[in-house]
Amino acid sequence: MTKRPIFPFTAVVGQDLMRLALVLNAIDMRIGGVLIRGERGTGKSTAARALAALLPELEVIADSPYNDDPKRPDTWSDYARERYGNGAKPPIAKRRAAFVDLPVSATEDRVVGTLDIEKAIQEGKKHFEPGVLAAANRGILYVDEVNLLDDHIVDLLLDSAAMGVNIVEREGISFSHPARFILIGTMNPEEGDLRPQLLDRFALSVDVSGIRRPQERIEILQRHVAYEEDAEAFRAEWQPVEDSLSLRIAQARERVDQVKYTQNDLRLIASLMAEMQVDGHRADLVVLKTARAHAAYEGRTAINDHDIALAVRLAIPHRLKRGPFADATAALDKLETTIGEKREEMSQDGQGEDQTTDTTNSQQNADSKKKVTK
Repeated sequence: MTKRPIFPFTAVVGQDLMRLALVLNAIDMRIGGVLIRGERGTGKSTAARALAALLPELEVIADSPYNDDPKRPDTWSDYARERYGNGAKPPIAKRRAAFVDLPVSATEDRVVGTLDIEKAIQEGKKHFEPGVLAAANRGILYVDEVNLLDDHIVDLLLDSAAMGVNIVEREGISFSHPARFILIGTMNPEEGDLRPQLLDRFALSVDVSGIRRPQERIEILQRHVAYEEDAEAFRAEWQPVEDSLSLRIAQARERVDQVKYTQNDLRLIASLMAEMQVDGHRADLVVLKTARAHAAYEGRTAINDHDIALAVRLAIPHRLKRGPFADATAALDKLETTIGEKREEMSQDGQGEDQTTDTTNSQQNADSKKKVTK
């Protein structure tokens, strides 16, 4: 039976912020995933599944079940190190990035994998049965209704997403493999929320709701009817746009580590997080990584104020305190203006841009300020 083509990512109507959050995570998996919150039928799972088809093909060690990157020996699994760590050339193959759907009923062993202690003792061989984290490496791990998942399992997923490695230890025996993936969680807040500690561990969050504009609702109907009538023809119609976005993501992946930032960019991010009363420093790091990914997506090699403002919009809503700073969500609407004002304050305080690293960025920030003040 032929597998039904996936609904194209670029054919999703509206929900621009949600789609952008997904794309930025595809550009840099180190951002740390995205939580999508919203009512039923708003395209959350459709967009998550469609993202996998956009990810560039991966070069992997052909006989490894962990999608090991042959160009990154420092990240190899124990399996790859044992076979090719002595300088032997590994066999290389190309694979599509995986899309792994984690069921709400998943157990710890199913997620992290299991070590066969009996075989290790009797035969002296380390035998590891891969779990979900191994299958998802360098791909997408999708958790629908993540708020209904056991807190301990959510912790495991978030730890692996943050560290990029999965280490399993049993009876003094350990096994490790890379576990770098795009973690996408979706949930309906009406069915209960995640604990604040877990919310903070998701890098980005987006709240989505049903589209109200009649013309866009008609467009949604037309596209879904066309897809249901002939999924292959619909997919073929959108393929050029899909290919264009896929290429843009691949190019941004190559560029993201070259994206520069200045000391004043860091001061600005730290100042914003402090004023918004965001606990810890995770948010600061997320904002910086997201801003760099957006700059790379836009084809630039330095971040500007627009990148920072967008990153804050994605990184902060689920971290805002409810209470004294209550209307911090309202502050987000004035964010770009606030950033422009802070840049002016820094300039007046003599905290000018670092000329050695940011000659190009000064013009980009000036351009961003023009957008802010319009």
